[in-house]
Amino acid sequence: MFVTPAYAQENPAPGQTPAEAAPAQGQVHTEEAPAHGEVHTETGVAQDAGHGGGVFPPFDQSTYASQLLWLVITFGLFYVLMQKVIVPRVGGILENRHDRIAQDLDEAARLKGEADTAIETYERELAAARAKAGQIAATARDSAKAKADAERTAIEAELAGKVAAAEARIAEIKAKAFAEVDTIAVDTVGSIVEQLIGAKATAADIKAAVSGAAAKQGA
Repeated sequence: MFVTPAYAQENPAPGQTPAEAAPAQGQVHTEEAPAHGEVHTETGVAQDAGHGGGVFPPFDQSTYASQLLWLVITFGLFYVLMQKVIVPRVGGILENRHDRIAQDLDEAARLKGEADTAIETYERELAAARAKAGQIAATARDSAKAKADAERTAIEAELAGKVAAAEARIAEIKAKAFAEVDTIAVDTVGSIVEQLIGAKATAADIKAAVSGAAAKQGA
C-alpha cells in the first residue's frame, strides 16, 4: 500500500499526533510490498504490467476458449444461413434456369420440326407443280402440233385443189389455143396461097397441108 504525506497527516495512527505521523519531506512510506504485476503511483491507481508488451489478442492463450466458442457459433450461424437461405435460393435459380433451358430446347426442337415439315411440303408441292407444268407443256405441244398438222393438211389440200383447177384451166386454154391456132393457120395459109397463085385453095386441102406440116415438125 502506498501512502502519501498528505494522507498520513490527515489520518494519523492511533496514539500519534499529526506531527509525529507526518513523514519527512521527500520521503515515501510503504507498509507492504505491492502485489505482483501492480505498480503504485502517487495517485494510487494500479496498472497491469503484464499487458504492457502489447500481445496480439488472437494469440493470447487466455482467450482461446472464447475464441473457439465464438468460432463454433459463427460457423453454425453461417451454416444455417447457407442451408436455409443461400443454398435454396441458388438451387431455385439453377432449377429455373434448367427449366428455362429445357423449355427453350423443346421450343427449338418444335420449331425445327415445323420448319422441316414446311420444307418437305414445299418440296413436294414444287415437284407436283413441275410435273403439272411439264404435263401442261406436253399437252400444249401436242395440241399445237396436231393443229399445225391439220392446218398444213388443209392448206396442202387447198393448194392441191387450186393447182388441179389451174392445170385444168391451163389445159382448157391450151386446147382452145391450139384449136384457134389451127383456124388461124388455115386462114393464114389460104390467104398466102391465094396471093401466091391467085386462086383460093379449099379448106380441106389447107387443113391437110397444115396437119402434115405440124406432124413433120413434131417428128
